[in-house]
Amino acid sequence: MLRIAVTGSPGVGKSTVVAKVAEKLVDQPGFKLGGIQTAEMRKEGQREGFSILDLATGKTGTLSHIRGGGPRFGKYHVNLEDLDRIGASAIRNALSCDLVVIDEVGPMELISEPFVSAVEKVLESDKPVLAVLHHSSRHPIAQRIRKEFEILTVDRKNRDELPERIANRLFRELG
Repeated sequence: MLRIAVTGSPGVGKSTVVAKVAEKLVDQPGFKLGGIQTAEMRKEGQREGFSILDLATGKTGTLSHIRGGGPRFGKYHVNLEDLDRIGASAIRNALSCDLVVIDEVGPMELISEPFVSAVEKVLESDKPVLAVLHHSSRHPIAQRIRKEFEILTVDRKNRDELPERIANRLFRELG
């Protein structure tokens, strides 16, 4: 079973790499993609937070924002309601898909017990996984991914070629 995690410094393009891979796979006939994708939320060029998308259903929500009432992580407040309702649910439901995408396994997401439980279920399954792994998380789930997955470090030199390389691997292995 193919399990790949991309990691790297903040802002280097980890989520962009995974989004481009997902874009290439979603167009494949008969191929079902599930899980979550995150994206920056910007206003006037400034990052204000992150959105969360259920890849299978298209449901979107707010993962975190500079304004809010949830648990604080850095300058962001984590929206546990959307993380649990959309994120954890999307990951659990992705067990019926051909590939589980988890963007991201990081400190913000790991605040949520339902999210942690959903990721654990995926790790216990035999499903192929493509994940974004926070570069310095010491959470047991992150440590397990580092041991069990092929880890690819995204940097400015390889970030443009990685999506094609990863997608081709997935086509060969899952096709």
